Amino acid sequence: MADSRPCFPRQGSYDWTLDTEAATQRWAQQLAPCLYPGLLVTLQGPLGAGKTTVVRALLRALGVQGQIKSPTYALLEMYAVSRLYLYHFDFYRISSSEELEEAGFRDYFSGTGVCFVEWPQRAGAWLPVPDVAIELEIMEEKRKLVATSHTPIGQSCLERAFHV
Repeated sequence: MADSRPCFPRQGSYDWTLDTEAATQRWAQQLAPCLYPGLLVTLQGPLGAGKTTVVRALLRALGVQGQIKSPTYALLEMYAVSRLYLYHFDFYRISSSEELEEAGFRDYFSGTGVCFVEWPQRAGAWLPVPDVAIELEIMEEKRKLVATSHTPIGQSCLERAFHV
């Protein structure tokens, strides 16, 4: 499927080389305190690049207890921590943005929760502009992670988390 998403303006783009899964988890834990309702974080990369690892670590750092399942088959897993609602989407199995509209997912992007979206390119232009876009690349035994802010709010989040 071709990527039909429009090009978003970049506020800032930063990259890290992560040597281990634990390093990936530490990176996500650093980002977690900067997340708040209304934020959209997208994650792209090939199968096995660590997208779900990042989301799981973010959710754990935000206080999610119990099992954190990948939403590959369900498309969406929801979590609540105190008054914070967390929505983890996986659009890998989506073949068109019309499927998302029919499923009624638009309401989740209304600004009341934090949305994590794996495989955002499958949504085409249906998905709002992400505040933070994370791209993961497999490099032998390591991972390259590039975090790009597309909004001032996303830029502020990355600056606070990583002092960039």
